[in-house]
Amino acid sequence: MTIPVADIRRLTLHDGPGTRTTVFVKGCPLRCRWCHNPECLSSSPTLLFHDHLCVGCGLCAAACPERAHVLSRDGSHSIDRARCRVCGACAEACWLGALEICGRDYDPEELLRLLIRDKAFYDATGGGVTVSGGEPLLYADAVGNLFALLKQHGVRTALDTCGDVHFDAFEAVLPATDLVLYDIKGMDSERHRANTGRGNECIHDNLRRLGARGVPIEVRMPVVPGCNDAEGEFEAAAEFLAQIPSITAVRLLPYRSLARAKYRAAGLPDTMPDVPAPNAAFLEERAVLLRRRLHVPVLFENVAKNAHS
Repeated sequence: MTIPVADIRRLTLHDGPGTRTTVFVKGCPLRCRWCHNPECLSSSPTLLFHDHLCVGCGLCAAACPERAHVLSRDGSHSIDRARCRVCGACAEACWLGALEICGRDYDPEELLRLLIRDKAFYDATGGGVTVSGGEPLLYADAVGNLFALLKQHGVRTALDTCGDVHFDAFEAVLPATDLVLYDIKGMDSERHRANTGRGNECIHDNLRRLGARGVPIEVRMPVVPGCNDAEGEFEAAAEFLAQIPSITAVRLLPYRSLARAKYRAAGLPDTMPDVPAPNAAFLEERAVLLRRRLHVPVLFENVAKNAHS
């Protein structure tokens, strides 16, 4: 029972209350156009190539048993991903870190030993451990086991989920979960499908079921101009979320196209919309609408002063 982990980030401040360690797992059922963690989409290990670090030394090509690395005379370096088996030989040979393998399986006990190192920070700030992704509930039994171990050591836990899983997966983690960070990416199901590859019926149904159980929930709503900010989206969201009694806060996540280098590194098509971040006035208007209806804190970060489009 293992969890494929893409990254472990210590001393984070935006993945739940207090100072936290966030574990990012690999694998996700959605394919959001604006995904900021494309290296987490696949559950399998991914070879990342940070081309700005490459000096064209050729050590990777010499080490690769499949001859997947091609260095041209003009100094360009390309990877034949169809040939690559992600064996890691090239990454071991790369002395500048231009190549790395993203994804390693951890069992819950091994993760526990890493995560409790910062317990003093958790205790001092009301923080804890957040498991994010990707989608943690693809590995619900292992994540549930990890959370149970953390609770035995007095560490608070948070689950960051897109919610597009069978509710049985929630059942495996809820007994040791203090907070659920729940993504709502849009209210119109067809638009949701166009933006993420799947409809939102399961996501909304699972949120209702969590609310009926009284699970503390922070709703997270990415705001992507031209994708999920259409007229009526926030009014519909306010009406829907007002039915969920255990929501503790709503956080609007303004879009920023900062992950393009990640797509290039992973050898994936860049699907991020070519649009500006939503401006503060637009976000504040929507936040006021949600506050009036839900009577909970509605938070957002001001990332752009340009006109909303």
